[in-house]
Amino acid sequence: MKSLLYAITALAVFGLAFWAYRENYATQQVLKETRALQREIGAAQVRISVLRAEWAYLNRPDRLLELAELNFERLGLLPLRPDQFGRVDEVTYPVQPALQISEGVDVSGLNARRTEEASQ
Repeated sequence: MKSLLYAITALAVFGLAFWAYRENYATQQVLKETRALQREIGAAQVRISVLRAEWAYLNRPDRLLELAELNFERLGLLPLRPDQFGRVDEVTYPVQPALQISEGVDVSGLNARRTEEASQ
């Protein structure tokens, strides 16, 4: 009986060792994937910062004014002036059409039925 117990215990230990070995390698693989993703995220953030710097450089007001003047015949763009802007309260929004009710519902009968049921 003792030898059977020893055999079962040894099999359980081998099984747990095999499980721990596999979990260890699975964890290491996940850690490698996580590091690779973090490197990709870092590279993407660098690319975004470069693109933002390029956007800021290309959107300089003096450069845009020069481009608008050079291409005035083709585009007809005029320079922006402060009096071209308005306040938010000056914006007119379209009027929403009134909701048209095609079929009415009589709810007075429903209320009468509820009061009858409540009194019973």
